[in-house]
Amino acid sequence: MSFVVVVAALAFLMLAAYRGYSVILFAPLAALGAVLLTEPGAVAPVFSGIFMEKMVGFVKLYFPVFLLGAVFGKVVEMSGFSESIVAAAIRYVGRTRVNAVIVLVCALLTYGGVSLFVVVFAVYPFAAELYRQSNIPKRLVPAAIALGAFSFTMDALPGTPQIQNIIPTTFFKTTTWAAPWLGTIGALFICAVGLCYLEWRRRAAERAGEGYGDGHANEPERAEARTLPHPLLAILPLVVVGVANFSFTRLIPQWYGSAYEVALPGLAKPVTTQVAPMTAIWAVEAALLLGIVVVLVSAFSAVRERFASGSKTAVSGALLASMNTASEYGFGAVIAALPGFLLVGQGLQSIPNPLVNAAVSVSSLAGITGSASGGMSIALAAMSDVFVQAAHLAQIPLEVLHRVVAMASGGMDTLPHNGAVITLLAVCGLTHRQSYGDIFAVTMIKTLAVFFVIAVFYLTGLY
Repeated sequence: MSFVVVVAALAFLMLAAYRGYSVILFAPLAALGAVLLTEPGAVAPVFSGIFMEKMVGFVKLYFPVFLLGAVFGKVVEMSGFSESIVAAAIRYVGRTRVNAVIVLVCALLTYGGVSLFVVVFAVYPFAAELYRQSNIPKRLVPAAIALGAFSFTMDALPGTPQIQNIIPTTFFKTTTWAAPWLGTIGALFICAVGLCYLEWRRRAAERAGEGYGDGHANEPERAEARTLPHPLLAILPLVVVGVANFSFTRLIPQWYGSAYEVALPGLAKPVTTQVAPMTAIWAVEAALLLGIVVVLVSAFSAVRERFASGSKTAVSGALLASMNTASEYGFGAVIAALPGFLLVGQGLQSIPNPLVNAAVSVSSLAGITGSASGGMSIALAAMSDVFVQAAHLAQIPLEVLHRVVAMASGGMDTLPHNGAVITLLAVCGLTHRQSYGDIFAVTMIKTLAVFFVIAVFYLTGLY
């Protein structure tokens, strides 16, 4: 019965998200409904002690990233930089390769360390304008961004600084460069198959006479063609954000040490902050601030008159996106605490092959929680010792286990209730009904890539 409760809560939330209902409202309803059917007296304590704690904790850590990412994307849009880059891309790459352009831009930013949420805000204005000028349906934009930001650069490519590639290092004592051959092969598989799928969808829409479409929500503002800045100037803010994020990630620990203590007259006791968990967040925030300053300095005349209204729009978007994701985070925490979730974990341990066991376990838990990092953290906290022991018995290097687990976390996590998916659709001004089918196709390609990599390892021994 407890297992049915967990599945029912998940199905209810996915249905609500797909039908366009607010996840901010329905995530707590789904989570607390599961608690009510499991332990009725625990509803109020779980709501305050687990759901709200996790939700508020997420907002505390990540809302500034959402806010600065939204403002950065907005000023890039208002300055005309997005149209300038799009015009250059069309001129040098061609209108028939727009999917590859968007995937490449997203991949460069994500692999450079920019948060995938920030990538969504930053790239959307470029993508929307490029698809509009190429007369490709806007509904395909989310799938292209998802392929570039949510897949191979998130956890497959060796060395990627995204959290999904970092979490396994603490459990397996590996590095982010674990299994470089398998990671590269998996990334090439995802990129090649994903681009083929997007091109097939583009050509099908073209044959059907379907264009960009009218009446879309959250359309980027357009600049006059005669006022467009030079493409090199337009791309400068993106380069600054990537380089600054890379630099600040290394400089912040040197400046603050492992912990920083500050005593202020109005506080009863000093405030101590552990620097390591905050380094990546502070680095992204500082890089985005610098990127915003670069845009304002280089295109102040173009942005000045619309900055007040544009920043309000950006703040509204950031609030919606962050609260959607935070609500999902709270839902995952509640579900993970229920006995039905423990049954899922125990059942998954019965799969005999160590790599397949790890892949299915992590992908399943990521799908249930709607979070790649959350599902992987829960799976490894509960089963990492079992995974390691099985790998040693089968003489499988832990580097291979690292890469398989990391890639599996980014597969089925993008079900309809996933926070990143909801954020992506909200930023693009589209609904699940319009665009989720293509996002799910990318999800399936990513999931297949995990088993493709496992097969390559067993056939060749490469890692």
